[in-house]
Amino acid sequence: MPLPRLLFGAALALAAFLPLPSHAADTITVTDIAGRKVEVKAPVEKVILGEGRQMYFVAALDTDQPFKRVVGWRDDLQKADLDGYRDYLAKYPQIDKIPTFGGFKEGTFDVEQAVSLRPDAIILNIEAKTATDDAKLIEKLARIGIPVVFVDFREKPFENTDASMRLIGKLFGKETRAEEFIAFRKEQIERVTQTLAKANPAQPLVMMERAGGYSDDCCMSFGNENFGKFVEVAGGRNLAAKIIPGTFGVVNPEQIIAANPDHVIVTGSNWELYVPGGAWVGVGSGADKAKARAKLAGLMKRAAYTGVKAVKDNKVHAIWHQFYNSPYQFVAIQAMAKWLHPELFKDLDPEATMKTLYERFLPVPYKTGYWVSLTDKE
Repeated sequence: MPLPRLLFGAALALAAFLPLPSHAADTITVTDIAGRKVEVKAPVEKVILGEGRQMYFVAALDTDQPFKRVVGWRDDLQKADLDGYRDYLAKYPQIDKIPTFGGFKEGTFDVEQAVSLRPDAIILNIEAKTATDDAKLIEKLARIGIPVVFVDFREKPFENTDASMRLIGKLFGKETRAEEFIAFRKEQIERVTQTLAKANPAQPLVMMERAGGYSDDCCMSFGNENFGKFVEVAGGRNLAAKIIPGTFGVVNPEQIIAANPDHVIVTGSNWELYVPGGAWVGVGSGADKAKARAKLAGLMKRAAYTGVKAVKDNKVHAIWHQFYNSPYQFVAIQAMAKWLHPELFKDLDPEATMKTLYERFLPVPYKTGYWVSLTDKE
């Protein structure tokens, strides 16, 4: 929804009295994921994150001081990934004092607050673009000297993850670090794709349920992108690929039963602040795997999975939902490949890959718990 003219008038007036950033910086032109040419003073020293979960890529680049540039962020990290938020809070207690914002997409972003923080840039996810275009927010922010750049790890992650990391690398002056991450990601994906290309195994049918148990509805899923694409890269067939035309959508229980998938994979996270005591599967950093398995088993008692082969064969798994919106997707692909083709990938250790990701690129200690299967012993 468009913000009132008076609000922008106040913001413009406020901007006129605020000092310009004092640091020496060059003006560079970058091309963001929306294809826009944007002029930014770089390296940026003050940034507003349009989504708190953008810390997943910020931390991989600014590993030594991940919050040094962040002067404001959306209030979703704590709600969407409570365990991950607590990991960062334990090491960086100052983060609970970072100003928080509502979302551009929801029309609750506070422009006056943003102006008062004098950011060098605002980073938004591509899914916010329609709302910002409708409200002409980008043009209005440009009038007060605040550039907006779009990134994407969610809508088309295989197309846009590397480009997004390179873009942020340029903004932060961390191009070399970004390339190191991109090379690591490529190497880890190829450990799956090259093995599959040589073996050319049969592709099991996979029902990918998005955020199972988050609500009473059943069943949200993924089309040809995001986790739907992860399934294909991991050597499976995505049940919803021909049902859902875009990235996200719904599969009816009758369609699941008729398709009779070989595997069911449910995404989950600690959503206690969103849905207290919900049926969601709380996988993530340091998760209680026994509790997660019990909740996963409970979800399989819903009508959508009645008599389904995957449930009969106990080929049911849960995986951290936030892989869908971060540059860490390669770990999910490895975990899924091992589930779908256990003999082919018996020497692949996604747990070790995740640990290496933390040790090389992230500032907080690694804790197991990002996925679980009903057949797990621990």
